[in-house]
Amino acid sequence: MIHHDPLNYLTFGMYILGVTVMMAVMVGLSALLGTRRRGAADPHPFESGILPVHDMNIRFPSQFYIFAMLFVIFDLELIFVFAWAVVARDVGWRGYGAIMSFLFLLVIALAYLWRSGALVWSTPMERARLRRGIQ
Repeated sequence: MIHHDPLNYLTFGMYILGVTVMMAVMVGLSALLGTRRRGAADPHPFESGILPVHDMNIRFPSQFYIFAMLFVIFDLELIFVFAWAVVARDVGWRGYGAIMSFLFLLVIALAYLWRSGALVWSTPMERARLRRGIQ
């Protein structure tokens, strides 16, 4: 059983306050101490101090962005599984049932994405050719 001790809330509040103060100090110090000089490379993206030699407006296929979003989504869901693993004994069978239903939904989502072709890195024309069996 999880105990709701007011000291836990106070500790968490202090943590949030500490993180907020630390972020404000870091942003404030960088604004105060940072250089304000404008150089020839300022409007360009930073590439390890090297000026870009070609146009940076490269077009990526939409599959790249879809795949990246799916990676982030499934990666965040894995955080929930790790959080459950930390308190697995405390939450008991009810928690086990909850995480199993969560994982079941993840498997259904993954099967849907797999079936819909969201995980295939090819053009629609290549997918149609593969479905017909033409190499």
